[in-house]
Amino acid sequence: MKSFLIANPKGGSGKTTLATNLAGYFARSGHTTMLGDTDRQQSARDWLSIRSELLPPIHSWEVEKGQPARPPQATTHVVLDSAAGVHGKTLEWMLKQVNAVIVPVQPSLFDILATRHFLEALLEEKAVRKGRLAVAVIGMRVDPRTRAAGELERFLDSYELPVLACLRDTQIYVQLAAAGMTLFDVSGSRAEKDIAQWQPIIDWVDRQE
Repeated sequence: MKSFLIANPKGGSGKTTLATNLAGYFARSGHTTMLGDTDRQQSARDWLSIRSELLPPIHSWEVEKGQPARPPQATTHVVLDSAAGVHGKTLEWMLKQVNAVIVPVQPSLFDILATRHFLEALLEEKAVRKGRLAVAVIGMRVDPRTRAAGELERFLDSYELPVLACLRDTQIYVQLAAAGMTLFDVSGSRAEKDIAQWQPIIDWVDRQE
């Protein structure tokens, strides 16, 4: 089973946007996919509740009385959407459940500062140091014409981590989320530019074991 944690302690960094669209890609590819929400706000779970049954199915946790939540039987791909402020024992538990971690970060001073501390802590984790847990970064809502984008680029260059993509600042994610949809649920012409930006992300997640 392939499993991915989308994590950043900074609220509003784009975790749920990234998690829902990654799950959407897996589902569209024919995989039995679960989107797990570990945030108290349960944004991803609420999003699943409005997703049409006509779209490729994305499942939530399977919960039985007296038992811990777990992926439904036959699940092949799991995406975990983490809560803001995740750290300590909770983070350690999550890291043990996944094969890879993707860290979204927006081009603002506060996002960069919060992400710096998180990446430094993450890189100290034994599984990361030993190469058993892959880590990558994605820039979210990036306008390459801005000074903030340049500062984000310099920040990311300071780490020896793959930067998979810098996704553009667009309303298409907001519009699709409101309908329980992802980039991978619409016609190519509507999301063509954005899916092209996702190709390096797709290539990286497909390589993970």
